[in-house]
Amino acid sequence: MKILIVDDEKLIRDVIREYCYNENYDVLEANNGEEALKIIESNKIDLIVLDIMMPKLDGFSLCKQIKSKNIPIIILSARSDEFDKLMGFELGIEDYVTKPFSPKELMARIKVILKRNKVNEDKFIYKTLVVDFKAHSIFIDNIPIKFTPKEYDLLVYFINNVNIALTREVLLDKIWGYSFFGDDRTIDTHVKMLRNTLGKYRDLITTVRGVGYKFEVE
Repeated sequence: MKILIVDDEKLIRDVIREYCYNENYDVLEANNGEEALKIIESNKIDLIVLDIMMPKLDGFSLCKQIKSKNIPIIILSARSDEFDKLMGFELGIEDYVTKPFSPKELMARIKVILKRNKVNEDKFIYKTLVVDFKAHSIFIDNIPIKFTPKEYDLLVYFINNVNIALTREVLLDKIWGYSFFGDDRTIDTHVKMLRNTLGKYRDLITTVRGVGYKFEVE
């Protein structure tokens, strides 16, 4: 697995690189967004650890430019404002870690995300909605649909628990896989985004009052 570390602080990159090496991950480094773009264009990246405040091209701008590539992103930043966190999740990031941080905790989060994004070998088909787990793709009417990594994770979890009412707490726990700073609004926001992505199949995700959500198919 290949991890790209994007941070203008060399010490931060050095620490993360050593921990990644201990887990047998390959590591590439960039000290600004422009360097990261060049690396992403010429390499298959499995996950990005990304700072926000950088010269030449900041982290959020980089997220926007590579959103279509569906590469899992962990933002690692000294900025802890809720606005920054929400903006990151709107751009499709997987996680947001504030500095100072625990390298061991960061590695635990990296492992969870990489494990969750491993491809499976089946498809889910409902009418003209096709979720190809092996290709990590979604199609509606044979047209490929753009989605964020978190939308995909939510949809797969819904599919694996079809017709079961799921609480917001369960969704937070199962999708993020560890203790998370977010609250119910995090789930509500991502469900809304997923519904928009599903278009004419948005009604497959129903709201269960007082509980959470359910993925309902006949």
